[in-house]
Amino acid sequence: MNKLIEYFKESQAELKEVVFPTTNQTITYTLLVIVISIIIAVLLGAVDLGLREGLVKLLAR
Repeated sequence: MNKLIEYFKESQAELKEVVFPTTNQTITYTLLVIVISIIIAVLLGAVDLGLREGLVKLLAR
C-alpha cells in the first residue's frame, strides 16, 4: 500500500512541474495540424488518382 501512496505523491509532484501551452499556442498548433493533415490528404489523393489512372491505362492495352 505504501508503494501506491508513494506513486501518487510522486505523480502529483511531477504534475506540478508540467508547463501547459498557452491558449494561443494550442490554437496555433491545432491549426497547424489541420493544415498539414489537409495537405497530406490532397497529396495522397493525387498519388492515388495517378496510380489508378496509370493502372487503368496499363490494363487497357
